[in-house]
Amino acid sequence: MLEPVDLIENAEIVLPDRVQRGWVRLEDGRIDAIGEGDAPRALRPASGEGRRVDLRGALLIPGLVELHTDHLEAHYIPRPKVRWHPLGAVLAYDAQIAASGITTVFDSLRAGSDIDGGGLGGELFDLAEAIDAARLDDLLRAEHRTHLRCEIPAPDVVEMVERFCARYPVDLLSLMDHTPGQRQFRDLEKYFIYARRSGKSNEELKALTALRMETGAERAAQNRPPLVALAERHGIALASHDDTTLADVAQSVAEHVGIAEFPTTREAAAESHARGIRVMMGAPNLIRGGSHSGNVAAEELARHGLLDILSSDYVPGSLLLAAFDLPERVPGITLPQAIATVTANPARATGLDDRGVIAPGQRADLVHVTLAGGVPVVRQVWRQGRRVA
Repeated sequence: MLEPVDLIENAEIVLPDRVQRGWVRLEDGRIDAIGEGDAPRALRPASGEGRRVDLRGALLIPGLVELHTDHLEAHYIPRPKVRWHPLGAVLAYDAQIAASGITTVFDSLRAGSDIDGGGLGGELFDLAEAIDAARLDDLLRAEHRTHLRCEIPAPDVVEMVERFCARYPVDLLSLMDHTPGQRQFRDLEKYFIYARRSGKSNEELKALTALRMETGAERAAQNRPPLVALAERHGIALASHDDTTLADVAQSVAEHVGIAEFPTTREAAAESHARGIRVMMGAPNLIRGGSHSGNVAAEELARHGLLDILSSDYVPGSLLLAAFDLPERVPGITLPQAIATVTANPARATGLDDRGVIAPGQRADLVHVTLAGGVPVVRQVWRQGRRVA
């Protein structure tokens, strides 16, 4: 990381309620003051131009906060049956995250082994150890937190999560159930399209699907309550994945779930929103104009005032692109409101009240953005006042 910056000036600053041409003064990793127009001479650093950044009229937004990205696994398992060096995977992933404008990332690590031996299994701990080592050696550009994606039909998920929580801090825990025939994979044809990525034959997939459908509901019912209790015991924010029906939402309400991750129907999203559960949708869903699984579109939810948070899901660069795309798709949404879906809203949903907006006292997590043909481009990124990308 480079030396800290003292002053960012001549910027179009995206504030919570408006866009303002002006300057931002930084001190000790936090925002000290914000002003309109030209920065007063008295605020300009005495140490020279290196401590002052002129954005020449470009945009300045808060650092992005990412709650659900599976992308670390793509670096660690770049091909089927290929495992990359854990620390090397973490550092490459971290560089991509920072270059995407993300200054706080919840690394979404899957807990729970597939019945066919797939998934991370015990390698979950290898990745967690690599992240921890990189953090201790000050090698990371973004701030990394842990989001455990718990596959609740997995036979070993409860034991694995208990062991993980005994060793590492966990900031978000989501309850996932990818059993074919329900939630995300209500449409079995869509499920088979997704499952064919494993390289298994059609006969193997049919047999495995039948087994998952036979055992999934029972195991999920057994494993969900102890995971909810564990989250409550450790003070971990809780999310429910792919809620589809009103019954799904009622269960989430009873479990004190705070985030609805990728609800599959407008009905479930509307009920979640009405019950105070923040609705999170995938940025790729918005950009592509719909869900790759055939479920409800993020744009439809946004048009009905039901979208609170965007997540990059499987493409880190999609987060910023979707935030700028949202006001174009839904004219009633302003740029500050759209930026909040990738900054302030995810931060507050996970109890982080020190970041996500450009305001005095907040962390100096900031992103310099220009537009190229309407596409937002990350030019510089600062975390706690230090440039990291």
